[in-house]
Amino acid sequence: MSLLNAIETEAQPQIEAAGVRKRRRHVLDLDDFSQQEILEVLESAEGMSEVLHRDIKKVPALRGRVVVTLFYEASTRTRISFEEAGKILSADVINMSASGSSTEKGESLLNTGLTIQAMGVDIIVIRHPHSGAPYLLAQHLDRVGIINAGDGIHAHPTQALLDLYTVREKLGRLEGLKVVIVGDVLHSRVARSNIWGFTKMGAQVVLCGPSTLLPLDMLRPRGDDDENDPLASVQVETNLDRALEGADVVMALRLQAERQNGGFLPSMREYIRRWQVTEARLSRANPEALVMHPGPMNEGIEISSTLAHGGRSVIERQVTNGVAIRMALLYHLSAGGE
Repeated sequence: MSLLNAIETEAQPQIEAAGVRKRRRHVLDLDDFSQQEILEVLESAEGMSEVLHRDIKKVPALRGRVVVTLFYEASTRTRISFEEAGKILSADVINMSASGSSTEKGESLLNTGLTIQAMGVDIIVIRHPHSGAPYLLAQHLDRVGIINAGDGIHAHPTQALLDLYTVREKLGRLEGLKVVIVGDVLHSRVARSNIWGFTKMGAQVVLCGPSTLLPLDMLRPRGDDDENDPLASVQVETNLDRALEGADVVMALRLQAERQNGGFLPSMREYIRRWQVTEARLSRANPEALVMHPGPMNEGIEISSTLAHGGRSVIERQVTNGVAIRMALLYHLSAGGE
């Protein structure tokens, strides 16, 4: 029986017959995912994507399950896609933000999590401005699954998974591809999770941008077993033209204006001149190279408007695939029980 058949039924024996097993309780980052686990999520998302193309987008796989989206930061794509993913799978989705909650009265994150757990919730999807916040909940909540929807500048695993899925969907593979990530890598949780994801799947990752915005500490050798360290293969290049030579995937990152005020950049004009991804620069990449951006975009700064909306851009496809990936993750954490 296929996974798609399994998610359309409420019978647990059929789910087990589909070979679906919960291998983890939480999704915090991709550093502790194996290549096989990543493949399983991507393959599950293919079945979920089929559901999204139906006239009636509804399956009963998570009926009776409760998902809470707990967002301490503003979000459009991630929050809506998680809500849509849960509702398509027939889960009850409750949206909660810091504004208007007991957080304004001084309640701590841990107490908020414990309160939500006591209400019988199955999964908490959390976005938080402080790195490590989802790990705190995962450490202390023993009856709730935690999905990290972005924590500080640390990680954004579901964005990385949808990026992997989009590249695999368009190019048919991940292994052996050259993936160039351009911009403010240092402060990008998306970039950090993508570095883990693409390297684990056998892609060659090249980071490009001003030296002040590259996370060199993350790429330093971390032990004697460097040969088995996926980060050991990551390359750093400050010259964008050289970085784009033979690239299969080019991902531009959002540049925040405060980076210039913080002394990371000489000027915004200088950044645009040296690191904006343009059609002229993309001519150095492979002819079928994909253009990606996690959003929101600053068109005309990190990426030209013509390229962002051109034929090689898969930026809108990333958004669509985000729903399928998040459906797959909710299903595996909620319904794929041992």
